[in-house]
Amino acid sequence: MTVNTAKRPRVLIVGGAGQVGVELQRSFVGFGEIVAVDKESVDLAVDSQTRELVRRIEPDVIVNAAAYTAVDRAESDAALALAINARAPEVLAEEARERGALFVHYSTDYVFNGGKDGPWVETDATGPLNAYGRTKLAGEEAIARVGGRYLIFRTSWVYGPHGNNFLLTMLRLGREREKLSIVADQHGAPTTSIELARATYEIVAGILAGKFGETAEWAGLYHMTCGGSTTWFGFAEAIFARAAELGSKAPQLTPLTTAEYPTPAQRPRNSVLSNEKLAARFGVRLAEWPDALAAVVDVLKAAAAK
Repeated sequence: MTVNTAKRPRVLIVGGAGQVGVELQRSFVGFGEIVAVDKESVDLAVDSQTRELVRRIEPDVIVNAAAYTAVDRAESDAALALAINARAPEVLAEEARERGALFVHYSTDYVFNGGKDGPWVETDATGPLNAYGRTKLAGEEAIARVGGRYLIFRTSWVYGPHGNNFLLTMLRLGREREKLSIVADQHGAPTTSIELARATYEIVAGILAGKFGETAEWAGLYHMTCGGSTTWFGFAEAIFARAAELGSKAPQLTPLTTAEYPTPAQRPRNSVLSNEKLAARFGVRLAEWPDALAAVVDVLKAAAAK
Protein backbone atom coordinates (compact mmCIF):
# COMPACT_ATOMS: atom_id res chain seq x y z
CA MET A 1 0.00 0.00 0.00
CA THR A 2 1.24 3.51 -0.76
CA VAL A 3 0.52 6.59 1.28
CA ASN A 4 -1.43 9.47 -0.22
CA THR A 5 0.61 12.47 0.90
CA ALA A 6 -1.69 14.92 -0.93
CA LYS A 7 -4.07 14.80 2.01
CA ARG A 8 -3.24 16.01 5.50
CA PRO A 9 -1.01 13.30 6.96
CA ARG A 10 -2.17 11.21 9.89
CA VAL A 11 0.59 10.95 12.50
CA LEU A 12 0.53 8.17 15.09
CA ILE A 13 2.61 9.00 18.17
CA VAL A 14 3.29 5.89 20.25
CA GLY A 15 4.23 6.71 23.83
CA GLY A 16 2.30 9.94 23.67
CA ALA A 17 2.18 10.43 27.45
CA GLY A 18 5.96 10.26 27.87
CA GLN A 19 8.27 13.26 28.01
CA VAL A 20 9.16 13.06 24.30
CA GLY A 21 5.64 12.10 23.27
CA VAL A 22 4.13 15.16 24.95
CA GLU A 23 6.51 17.48 23.10
CA LEU A 24 5.95 15.66 19.79
CA GLN A 25 2.25 16.43 20.10
CA ARG A 26 3.11 20.11 20.54
CA SER A 27 5.54 20.16 17.61
CA PHE A 28 3.15 18.45 15.18
CA VAL A 29 0.15 20.66 15.99
CA GLY A 30 -1.34 21.90 12.73
CA PHE A 31 0.70 19.47 10.61
CA GLY A 32 -2.04 16.92 10.17
CA GLU A 33 -4.24 14.61 12.17
CA ILE A 34 -2.42 13.60 15.37
CA VAL A 35 -3.29 10.35 17.15
CA ALA A 36 -1.32 9.84 20.38
CA VAL A 37 -1.52 6.60 22.33
CA ASP A 38 0.15 5.40 25.51
CA LYS A 39 0.39 2.23 27.56
CA GLU A 40 -3.15 2.72 28.82
CA SER A 41 -4.49 2.07 25.32
CA VAL A 42 -2.00 -0.42 23.85
CA ASP A 43 0.28 -3.05 25.38
CA LEU A 44 3.36 -2.97 23.16
CA ALA A 45 4.53 -6.27 24.62
CA VAL A 46 1.62 -7.93 22.78
CA ASP A 47 2.26 -8.11 19.03
CA SER A 48 -1.40 -8.40 18.10
CA GLN A 49 -2.30 -5.21 19.96
CA THR A 50 0.51 -3.30 18.25
CA ARG A 51 -0.53 -4.52 14.81
CA GLU A 52 -4.20 -3.81 15.44
CA LEU A 53 -3.36 -0.28 16.53
CA VAL A 54 -1.58 0.57 13.28
CA ARG A 55 -4.19 -1.11 11.09
CA ARG A 56 -7.00 0.74 12.88
CA ILE A 57 -5.36 4.18 12.75
CA GLU A 58 -3.93 3.80 9.22
CA PRO A 59 -1.18 6.39 9.78
CA ASP A 60 1.05 8.03 7.20
CA VAL A 61 3.72 8.57 9.85
CA ILE A 62 4.48 6.53 12.97
CA VAL A 63 6.72 8.11 15.60
CA ASN A 64 7.68 5.64 18.31
CA ALA A 65 8.51 7.54 21.48
CA ALA A 66 7.75 4.56 23.72
CA ALA A 67 10.56 2.69 25.42
CA TYR A 68 11.51 0.70 28.48
CA THR A 69 13.94 3.25 29.96
CA ALA A 70 14.48 1.97 33.53
CA VAL A 71 18.15 1.24 32.92
CA ASP A 72 18.92 -0.44 36.24
CA ARG A 73 15.63 -2.36 36.43
CA ALA A 74 16.25 -3.76 32.95
CA GLU A 75 19.08 -5.87 34.36
CA SER A 76 16.51 -8.03 36.15
CA ASP A 77 13.61 -7.42 33.75
CA ALA A 78 15.37 -8.01 30.44
CA ALA A 79 12.49 -9.94 28.87
CA LEU A 80 10.03 -7.05 29.16
CA ALA A 81 12.71 -4.55 28.12
CA LEU A 82 13.39 -6.66 25.02
CA ALA A 83 9.68 -6.84 24.20
CA ILE A 84 9.23 -3.06 24.40
CA ASN A 85 12.61 -1.93 23.03
CA ALA A 86 13.17 -4.51 20.29
CA ARG A 87 10.13 -6.57 19.36
CA ALA A 88 7.56 -3.75 19.43
CA PRO A 89 9.67 -1.50 17.15
CA GLU A 90 10.11 -4.45 14.78
CA VAL A 91 6.33 -4.94 14.59
CA LEU A 92 5.74 -1.21 14.09
CA ALA A 93 8.38 -1.18 11.34
CA GLU A 94 6.71 -4.14 9.62
CA GLU A 95 3.30 -2.46 9.73
CA ALA A 96 4.78 0.83 8.49
CA ARG A 97 6.50 -0.89 5.58
CA GLU A 98 3.31 -2.74 4.68
CA ARG A 99 1.42 0.51 4.19
CA GLY A 100 4.33 2.67 2.95
CA ALA A 101 4.29 4.84 6.07
CA LEU A 102 7.29 6.72 7.44
CA PHE A 103 8.54 5.15 10.68
CA VAL A 104 10.57 7.17 13.21
CA HIS A 105 12.19 5.51 16.22
CA TYR A 106 14.48 6.74 19.00
CA SER A 107 17.47 4.80 20.25
CA THR A 108 20.24 5.51 22.73
CA ASP A 109 23.88 6.40 23.32
CA TYR A 110 24.03 3.32 25.56
CA VAL A 111 24.54 1.09 22.52
CA PHE A 112 28.24 2.04 22.87
CA ASN A 113 30.74 0.81 25.47
CA GLY A 114 32.10 4.27 26.28
CA GLY A 115 35.70 3.42 25.49
CA LYS A 116 36.22 5.97 22.70
CA ASP A 117 37.84 9.31 23.50
CA GLY A 118 36.01 11.41 20.89
CA PRO A 119 32.36 11.63 19.82
CA TRP A 120 30.83 8.42 18.51
CA VAL A 121 29.73 8.28 14.87
CA GLU A 122 27.03 6.08 13.37
CA THR A 123 29.52 3.63 11.84
CA ASP A 124 31.42 2.96 15.08
CA ALA A 125 31.19 -0.58 16.42
CA THR A 126 28.54 -0.99 19.09
CA GLY A 127 29.09 -2.81 22.38
CA PRO A 128 26.44 -2.06 25.00
CA LEU A 129 27.43 -2.54 28.63
CA ASN A 130 23.95 -3.17 30.02
CA ALA A 131 20.67 -4.91 29.26
CA TYR A 132 18.95 -1.65 28.35
CA GLY A 133 21.59 -0.89 25.72
CA ARG A 134 21.43 -4.42 24.36
CA THR A 135 17.64 -4.28 23.96
CA LYS A 136 17.77 -0.88 22.26
CA LEU A 137 20.48 -2.14 19.88
CA ALA A 138 18.33 -5.17 19.09
CA GLY A 139 15.54 -2.76 18.19
CA GLU A 140 17.80 -0.82 15.84
CA GLU A 141 18.91 -4.02 14.13
CA ALA A 142 15.34 -5.30 13.77
CA ILE A 143 14.15 -2.07 12.16
CA ALA A 144 17.07 -2.07 9.73
CA ARG A 145 16.26 -5.67 8.74
CA VAL A 146 12.65 -4.74 8.05
CA GLY A 147 13.73 -1.74 5.98
CA GLY A 148 11.29 0.59 4.28
CA ARG A 149 10.88 4.29 4.99
CA TYR A 150 12.49 4.47 8.42
CA LEU A 151 14.59 6.78 10.58
CA ILE A 152 16.38 5.79 13.76
CA PHE A 153 17.56 8.68 15.94
CA ARG A 154 20.06 7.82 18.66
CA THR A 155 19.88 10.34 21.47
CA SER A 156 21.19 10.76 25.01
CA TRP A 157 20.44 11.93 28.55
CA VAL A 158 16.89 12.94 27.65
CA TYR A 159 15.02 15.29 29.97
CA GLY A 160 12.42 18.03 29.78
CA PRO A 161 9.66 19.85 31.66
CA HIS A 162 7.58 16.66 32.00
CA GLY A 163 8.10 13.11 33.22
CA ASN A 164 10.79 11.50 35.35
CA ASN A 165 14.22 12.84 34.50
CA PHE A 166 17.49 14.16 35.91
CA LEU A 167 16.48 17.83 35.88
CA LEU A 168 13.26 17.36 37.83
CA THR A 169 14.94 14.91 40.21
CA MET A 170 17.74 17.39 40.95
CA LEU A 171 15.27 20.19 41.62
CA ARG A 172 13.33 17.97 44.01
CA LEU A 173 16.49 16.82 45.82
CA GLY A 174 17.67 20.43 46.04
CA ARG A 175 14.55 21.26 48.01
CA GLU A 176 15.06 18.26 50.30
CA ARG A 177 18.81 18.08 50.95
CA GLU A 178 21.74 20.31 51.86
CA LYS A 179 24.35 18.16 50.11
CA LEU A 180 24.37 15.99 46.98
CA SER A 181 27.01 13.70 45.48
CA ILE A 182 26.94 13.44 41.68
CA VAL A 183 28.93 11.26 39.26
CA ALA A 184 31.57 13.37 37.51
CA ASP A 185 33.39 10.93 35.20
CA GLN A 186 30.62 9.99 32.74
CA HIS A 187 30.44 12.28 29.69
CA GLY A 188 27.43 12.90 27.46
CA ALA A 189 25.09 15.47 25.96
CA PRO A 190 21.95 16.36 27.94
CA THR A 191 19.19 16.52 25.33
CA THR A 192 15.77 18.05 25.81
CA SER A 193 12.51 16.50 24.74
CA ILE A 194 11.65 19.91 23.27
CA GLU A 195 14.66 19.91 20.93
CA LEU A 196 14.13 16.27 19.96
CA ALA A 197 10.52 16.95 19.03
CA ARG A 198 11.38 20.13 17.10
CA ALA A 199 14.09 18.43 15.05
CA THR A 200 11.91 15.38 14.41
CA TYR A 201 9.11 17.57 13.12
CA GLU A 202 11.43 19.50 10.78
CA ILE A 203 12.79 16.30 9.29
CA VAL A 204 9.44 14.53 8.95
CA ALA A 205 7.84 17.59 7.35
CA GLY A 206 10.77 17.86 4.94
CA ILE A 207 10.57 14.20 3.93
CA LEU A 208 6.83 14.34 3.30
CA ALA A 209 7.34 17.49 1.22
CA GLY A 210 9.93 15.69 -0.91
CA LYS A 211 12.70 17.98 0.30
CA PHE A 212 15.22 15.21 0.95
CA GLY A 213 14.72 13.07 -2.13
CA GLU A 214 13.95 9.38 -2.45
CA THR A 215 13.86 6.95 0.46
CA ALA A 216 17.29 5.53 -0.33
CA GLU A 217 18.80 9.00 0.07
CA TRP A 218 17.67 9.54 3.67
CA ALA A 219 16.47 6.32 5.32
CA GLY A 220 18.69 4.95 8.08
CA LEU A 221 20.40 5.69 11.37
CA TYR A 222 21.37 9.13 12.71
CA HIS A 223 22.63 10.62 15.95
CA MET A 224 20.44 13.38 17.38
CA THR A 225 21.55 15.14 20.57
CA CYS A 226 21.95 18.66 21.80
CA GLY A 227 25.33 20.22 21.02
CA GLY A 228 28.32 20.13 23.33
CA SER A 229 28.92 17.79 26.23
CA THR A 230 29.29 17.70 30.00
CA THR A 231 29.23 15.28 32.92
CA TRP A 232 26.34 14.51 35.24
CA PHE A 233 28.14 16.70 37.78
CA GLY A 234 28.46 19.54 35.28
CA PHE A 235 24.81 19.15 34.33
CA ALA A 236 23.82 19.35 38.00
CA GLU A 237 25.92 22.49 38.48
CA ALA A 238 24.15 24.14 35.54
CA ILE A 239 20.75 23.16 36.91
CA PHE A 240 21.45 24.51 40.39
CA ALA A 241 22.78 27.76 38.97
CA ARG A 242 19.11 28.39 38.05
CA ALA A 243 17.57 26.65 41.06
CA ALA A 244 16.31 29.78 42.82
CA GLU A 245 14.22 30.68 39.77
CA LEU A 246 12.39 27.37 40.15
CA GLY A 247 11.75 27.35 43.86
CA SER A 248 14.62 25.04 44.65
CA LYS A 249 17.91 25.51 46.48
CA ALA A 250 21.51 24.98 45.42
CA PRO A 251 22.93 22.25 47.67
CA GLN A 252 26.61 21.63 48.16
CA LEU A 253 27.72 19.33 45.35
CA THR A 254 30.44 16.70 45.71
CA PRO A 255 31.87 14.95 42.63
CA LEU A 256 31.89 11.14 42.63
CA THR A 257 33.60 8.59 40.43
CA THR A 258 31.54 5.85 38.82
CA ALA A 259 33.34 3.36 41.06
CA GLU A 260 32.13 5.26 44.11
CA TYR A 261 28.51 5.07 42.93
CA PRO A 262 27.85 1.44 41.90
CA THR A 263 24.58 0.70 40.09
CA PRO A 264 23.05 -2.57 38.84
CA ALA A 265 23.64 -1.48 35.22
CA GLN A 266 27.07 -0.40 34.06
CA ARG A 267 27.19 3.01 32.33
CA PRO A 268 29.54 4.08 29.52
CA ARG A 269 32.34 6.50 30.43
CA ASN A 270 31.89 8.50 27.23
CA SER A 271 28.65 8.50 25.27
CA VAL A 272 29.00 11.81 23.42
CA LEU A 273 27.52 11.40 19.93
CA SER A 274 28.55 13.21 16.75
CA ASN A 275 25.63 14.93 15.01
CA GLU A 276 27.46 15.69 11.76
CA LYS A 277 25.61 13.09 9.68
CA LEU A 278 22.24 14.53 10.76
CA ALA A 279 23.35 18.08 9.92
CA ALA A 280 24.81 17.06 6.56
CA ARG A 281 21.75 15.09 5.44
CA PHE A 282 18.90 17.23 6.79
CA GLY A 283 20.47 20.59 7.64
CA VAL A 284 19.18 20.22 11.20
CA ARG A 285 21.06 20.84 14.44
CA LEU A 286 19.74 20.81 17.97
CA ALA A 287 20.55 23.68 20.34
CA GLU A 288 23.69 23.62 22.47
CA TRP A 289 22.85 21.87 25.73
CA PRO A 290 23.15 24.96 28.01
CA ASP A 291 20.78 26.91 25.73
CA ALA A 292 18.35 23.99 25.63
CA LEU A 293 18.44 23.81 29.43
CA ALA A 294 17.62 27.53 29.64
CA ALA A 295 14.60 26.97 27.39
CA VAL A 296 13.28 24.21 29.65
CA VAL A 297 13.79 26.41 32.71
CA ASP A 298 11.72 29.10 30.99
CA VAL A 299 8.92 26.58 30.37
CA LEU A 300 8.95 25.52 34.02
CA LYS A 301 8.92 29.14 35.19
CA ALA A 302 5.99 29.96 32.95
CA ALA A 303 4.07 26.92 34.23
CA ALA A 304 4.78 27.89 37.84
CA ALA A 305 3.56 31.44 37.22
CA LYS A 306 0.14 30.31 36.05
